[in-house]
Amino acid sequence: MTKRCGWAQTESMIAYHDKEWGVPVHDDRLLFEFLILEGAQAGLSWSTILNKRDNYRKAFDNFDAQKIAKYDARKVKKLLSDPGIVRNKLKVAAAVQNAKAFLAVQKEFGNFDTYIWSFVNNEPIRNNFKKMKDVPARTPESDAVSKDLLQRGFKFVGSTICYAFMQAVGLVNDHISECFRHDQIG
Repeated sequence: MTKRCGWAQTESMIAYHDKEWGVPVHDDRLLFEFLILEGAQAGLSWSTILNKRDNYRKAFDNFDAQKIAKYDARKVKKLLSDPGIVRNKLKVAAAVQNAKAFLAVQKEFGNFDTYIWSFVNNEPIRNNFKKMKDVPARTPESDAVSKDLLQRGFKFVGSTICYAFMQAVGLVNDHISECFRHDQIG
């Protein structure tokens, strides 16, 4: 029987776990997508967001930061009436604000990838936790990412959200040590 992290229980969560979670991401569009989705997840379960991911891609122009940064009040109102996403005024407004801040980071660093990976010296942090309960909700690295993103004008980027983002995009490998993905991702 394949051993995997305990949170991967449903078909969609298993597929996400086995194919995406913890795999190093260097594509700016995908990094932005995860940043927005992790912020949308605040206070909700990841499975809720994962199940709405395709709807988010449609509603948010496939996470094109250039387009999202230009959203006006009419577009925001349309998003807030879309049952396919989390219709939270603050989270939708944060996505627009984060697109603007994301573009500023790209301009300063050449791309978001260079910026975000600098927090882990361009090398994934590989943890060896035996049980999911041992995995922290935040770390000094996620504290640093959160602090810097907040100073740059990002919203919904507290340390816990940042750590979930770091796990998702492979800045951190938090697959438990007996999970088959732990060594595959390395």
